Amino acid sequence: MINLKNIILFSFIASNICCKAQSQTLPLITATASIPNNAHVKDLNNELTPYIGIYKANFQGKEITLFITKEDNRLVNYGNQKFYRDALVVKYIVKNSAGTILQDTQNNNLPKIYMYSTKIRSTDSAALLTYSGTNCRVGWGDVILKKINTTQLSWEYRPDDIILDSARCPQGTDINIYLPETKDLIFTKQ
Repeated sequence: MINLKNIILFSFIASNICCKAQSQTLPLITATASIPNNAHVKDLNNELTPYIGIYKANFQGKEITLFITKEDNRLVNYGNQKFYRDALVVKYIVKNSAGTILQDTQNNNLPKIYMYSTKIRSTDSAALLTYSGTNCRVGWGDVILKKINTTQLSWEYRPDDIILDSARCPQGTDINIYLPETKDLIFTKQ
């Protein structure tokens, strides 16, 4: 005779097994379109580790400090596609030549300002990052980091355009882009 407790217990165990079976572990080089829901895109070969650290560069009279960390299992939402990815997370401080801080995201925990890796390019092991921009999304775009050696990386920043109006961005808001808009800028590990 089957009782209700056994049916509930069996259903619970079966649903856990099914859910775990649906979750796949995939390498970082997996194309986004090929990632199924609930998958885990993992840093299986420690490809992100060489990027972790504090890096500095000077560009057009500004000192830029990058704070690069690794976040395991970052939830990624691409429309109907949801999965988890190990990612580099970049925070930064930009100072002018007098040492005044122009922009600081180091202690920013707001989800509206972010820079994190979306994949590692298999051809040259470059880390491709997406950047949200800051106030009113000014400066949103892509950043490419390439490891040159154990202490240096190359920076390329490609900001995208945005149309600003008073409905989307209040008057008086700082809409300057402080990150270096350039290619092949060398950052040195501190």
